[in-house]
Amino acid sequence: MTDSPWQGRELGTRTTSYTARDAILYALAVGAPADRLDLVYEERLRVLPTFALTLAQWAPDALGELGAFDVTTAVHGSQRLVMRQPLDASGELTTSARVAAVWDKGSAAVFDVEVSCERFTATWSVFAPGRGGFGGERGPSAPRRPDRPADHTPTVTTHSRQAALYRLLGDRHAMHIDPEAAKAAGMPRPFLHGLCTLAASLLPLADGLGIHPAGLVELEARFAAPVYPGDRLALRGWTAPRDESAPRDVAVRFEASADDARAVLTGGRARFDADTPDQKENPHA
Repeated sequence: MTDSPWQGRELGTRTTSYTARDAILYALAVGAPADRLDLVYEERLRVLPTFALTLAQWAPDALGELGAFDVTTAVHGSQRLVMRQPLDASGELTTSARVAAVWDKGSAAVFDVEVSCERFTATWSVFAPGRGGFGGERGPSAPRRPDRPADHTPTVTTHSRQAALYRLLGDRHAMHIDPEAAKAAGMPRPFLHGLCTLAASLLPLADGLGIHPAGLVELEARFAAPVYPGDRLALRGWTAPRDESAPRDVAVRFEASADDARAVLTGGRARFDADTPDQKENPHA
């Protein structure tokens, strides 16, 4: 097997600051309702863990700017997130990034871009057409769905302004707002950011488990197809058996499909701290 020359490439570090206003804007952008004061009111704020991904978005963009792949054709294939500590309501984080792996898919390559700091580790998998064929390993296969009826079947309704709102958090790729840029990327119209779709799906899943969404400690999912602002998504979630090594945790596997039955999220897995209750009020208020 031959490694890609990008394997192990260090992408540097970046210090990013944020305020409660940014965390609130994020919660609203991913679908938190205005009466969830613990998510949208600074006096009771609990920051959604997936907000961390907006603080690390710089890394896959930096790799594209170095020429590893064509930024006009590469797509976000999957996402992983491991939380070590909750995010404060405001603060400053220094993240470091590297290319953790490059998988050879033949006609394409998948770049795993890992971003780490004291609070979390996040990994973007970027599918890059035309960058494969270097003789490397193909990488892990997609996980299978559980072979039983889903335990949770909530619905997520996206709204027409959602992509325009979410892009204000840092991912300003034109294909999410400009019809011409979307067409150039092979899409019929601007589409929702995959990370927005993913975070929006976690809110009802956490509700169904009776756990606060701020209790998320681990997440992964694949982006199977684009979601267009205004789509309704049908979620299916399967609660996993308790892990004796982590008795406080609750895990769920999940997937989502749009109205026309196209799968949009596959291979999803989330783990929550079960000691984080789902409540409207800040327990320390």
